[in-house]
Amino acid sequence: MLDSLVTSKTRIKLLLKFFSHANSGYLRSLAKEFDESTNSVRVELNRLADAGLLLAEEEGKTKMYKANEGHPFFHEIKNMVSKFLGLDDLMERIVKRMGEVEKAYIVGDYAQGIDSGTVQMILVGKDLDTEYLDFIRNKTYEKVNRKVEVEILEEDPGDILGILIYGK
Repeated sequence: MLDSLVTSKTRIKLLLKFFSHANSGYLRSLAKEFDESTNSVRVELNRLADAGLLLAEEEGKTKMYKANEGHPFFHEIKNMVSKFLGLDDLMERIVKRMGEVEKAYIVGDYAQGIDSGTVQMILVGKDLDTEYLDFIRNKTYEKVNRKVEVEILEEDPGDILGILIYGK
C-alpha cells in the first residue's frame, strides 16, 4: 500500500522510522540501518526536511533528524504508517495485557518498508505473559491478515536494527 503511494524505497524507510514512534537519527546511522548509501539517504532526508516533514537539528558536528510534529500532515502520516504496519491496535493490546513491556521494535521486512505479510517484532521486558501473546498473534492475523512473529528479550542489547514503536 505505502509503496504504491511513495515510489522511493529509501523515503518509505525514513517515513516508517520517523513516523512510527518518536525516533530520531543521523545520516550515517540511518544509512547503516537501512543498508543504503549515504548519498541516497541524504537526498531523501533533504527532500523530507525541505517539505517540512522532518526537523534537522545540529548536535555538535552531527545533524539529527526527527519528525516535525508541528507539520499539518503529521498525524495523517503517522496514522498511515501505523495502518501500514498493522500495529496500532496490536501494540495497544500487547502493552496493556502482556505485563511490563519496556520497548517494542518492528524488525525485518516491515522495518524496511516491505509488506511481506509477516510482521516481526521484538519485545523487551521481564515476566511477559507468553500465553496472551499466543492468543493475540491469532487475533492479529484475523484482523490484519498478517502473521506476527515475536521474540521476547529481558534486556535491550542496544543494537537492535529496527523501528522503535513503543518505549524510550
